[in-house]
Amino acid sequence: MGDLNLVTILIIAANVIISMKGFKDRSFFEKYKFNTAAVKRGEKLRILSSGFLHVDTGHLFLNMLTLYFFADVVIASLGSIAFLLIYIASLLLGNLLSYYFHKDEPHYNAVGASGAVSGIIYAAILLYPDMSLYLFFIPIPIPAYIFGIGYMLYSIYGMKNRIGNIGHDAHFGGAVGGYILTLILVPEIFTTSLVMVILLAIPIVLLFFLQKAGKI
Repeated sequence: MGDLNLVTILIIAANVIISMKGFKDRSFFEKYKFNTAAVKRGEKLRILSSGFLHVDTGHLFLNMLTLYFFADVVIASLGSIAFLLIYIASLLLGNLLSYYFHKDEPHYNAVGASGAVSGIIYAAILLYPDMSLYLFFIPIPIPAYIFGIGYMLYSIYGMKNRIGNIGHDAHFGGAVGGYILTLILVPEIFTTSLVMVILLAIPIVLLFFLQKAGKI
């Protein structure tokens, strides 16, 4: 992990340049951030553009650092084109899920690459389910699939209880995007890691039933 590929550099550069522009130019930030009322008016570009804006340097750094650690794991297995497809699709699906849950909240705003990065994390977990992850630099290895399930369950909890100023819906939607696309691109995973595929699907099924039951 962490050997920078050209496409990773380009994505990080795009995030940094666009976010820095947003930090300095408030009108630019307002024009391209995700806002449900604006999207409903037809400003669909915001669904994509908001994924390259960030609230502040800390927000930007955390997302790009996470991407740095996971991007080339996916690229090494699937190639740059597939990686880019997963990244953009996860970004879009994350914001579309946010729109679905907040379409009747005209003042709902969101920015950040978290949905896209979540999709890359989930792709990496599916490709290497036996790898270990470290949470917040604590030197205790966590099996990747346990981290993935926990991450999704926490996102559902955050969506249900509106915890913090965090786009839990985008995180969840992005992770689902990474999950689905990776399985489409590498169907052999169903044979090599079927148990992991089923386990990682549990939070997705849970969200579906909670939504149908009106619990979220």
